[in-house]
Amino acid sequence: MLKTIVIGSCVSVQGLLENTYPDGRISVRVGNNVFVGKPA
Repeated sequence: MLKTIVIGSCVSVQGLLENTYPDGRISVRVGNNVFVGKPA
């Protein structure tokens, strides 16, 4: 499932959902990279 996260104040990343964390953050995979941030 595609999800969008926000990293910092103005950078967003869209990728495949990898993991969810207890503090509300999620991680998404884009190619070989994994990014962690707050859902948009």
